[in-house]
Amino acid sequence: MNNITRRLPALESGVKPPPEEALRSRNIKSGPFGVLDIGSTKIACLIGRAESDGRLRALGFGWQKSRGIKSGGIVDLDEAERAIRAAVGAAEDMADLRLKSVYVNLSCGQPESRLFNVQWPVDGRAVNTEDIRRVVREARMRASTEGRVTIHALPLSFSADETPGVTDPRGLFCDTLTAQLHVVDASSTALRTLAACLSRCELDIAGLISAPYAAGLAALVRDERELGVTVIDMGGGTTTMAVFYEGQVLHTSQLPVGGNHVTADIALGLSTPLAHAERLKALYGSCHSSPDDAKELLPVPSVGEAEHQIAQMPRSHLISCIRPRLEEIFEMVRDRLETAGLGRAGNGRVVLTGGASQLGGVRDLASQILERPVRQGHPVSVMGLPDAAGAPNFATLIGLLAFATGDSQTMQDINFDVERNHGWFPRFVNFLKNRV
Repeated sequence: MNNITRRLPALESGVKPPPEEALRSRNIKSGPFGVLDIGSTKIACLIGRAESDGRLRALGFGWQKSRGIKSGGIVDLDEAERAIRAAVGAAEDMADLRLKSVYVNLSCGQPESRLFNVQWPVDGRAVNTEDIRRVVREARMRASTEGRVTIHALPLSFSADETPGVTDPRGLFCDTLTAQLHVVDASSTALRTLAACLSRCELDIAGLISAPYAAGLAALVRDERELGVTVIDMGGGTTTMAVFYEGQVLHTSQLPVGGNHVTADIALGLSTPLAHAERLKALYGSCHSSPDDAKELLPVPSVGEAEHQIAQMPRSHLISCIRPRLEEIFEMVRDRLETAGLGRAGNGRVVLTGGASQLGGVRDLASQILERPVRQGHPVSVMGLPDAAGAPNFATLIGLLAFATGDSQTMQDINFDVERNHGWFPRFVNFLKNRV
């Protein structure tokens, strides 16, 4: 068991409560719940519950270096299974319970995001639950594409005839119910691989949550969600983004580039092993140069040379390897946001999360390229977790737990996935259970 896991019980009494604005108003589901963040650099499992006041409490926690994962997708089932089993097992041992299902972040399958407007005839009677189900079902049907599976079909707002801005239209009388919905889908084959891997670990999928959506739930305050904000989650293999406005997530997107690509650029540019390139990035990496960088010499072993043969290179060389890749990432983010056509919602401030966001100067570089105010986002405090879990690279994990306990879920009493009961998802999961 690693150090961060062993420290968890001892630090519980010293954890500071989260700020008041982080305690979202919601119908709380107490749990306990298991959540699993499957990333390109780490695999982390958290078992937790929500207290009566909405604060989150950790019961068990475990993490492993990622294996068998590339750019958010599973490329080696055996390696991924071993890493997932180790992370989940550590969390289960600490919580003294066994998980049957987990909420998992969606990073595989090239997820795509679209908005739909759906009109439904009500003919002058009161809107009921079945009307809302039919609206969501209609959006799913419109979004349906061969080889793709809908993950989220989130109602953003409703209009009852000429009255816009309705959050929950049930009980209102109208002739036509209009709904705006945000639909996120992903490749069915990638999801089948993910389900197969978890089935081998004796786990079911309780829910799939878009990774930047989860990161936003953990790192944003209420006013940011309302006024408009873009969360950029800078992971190892991917950079993902989610746009929030008026309390809802309007858009998500994913880029196949992240912190691991920065490490590879350093290794190539300095002709040094990947492990040492990662160390140089963590200890000395930055986006901004200074006059002293040319004078500060760093130890850089060469690939294939004896360990004692270490060259000295100026820090300016390291920065020249890092900055171009990060500029490329933020330019790609800017282009994605411009083509999304979100208008005012896409022009709000930016919050950075993820491990790669911790590089020196990233915040200033993002602000310069995106031309917006930028801050680094840290996840809301979770009672029972060590201080190290409050770093930006744990935002997705903690956001998954927040989602599981009811954060940002509107009309929780309606089962929007009811139509899946006869779909492919349960059929192939049962198939895997019987044959894998």
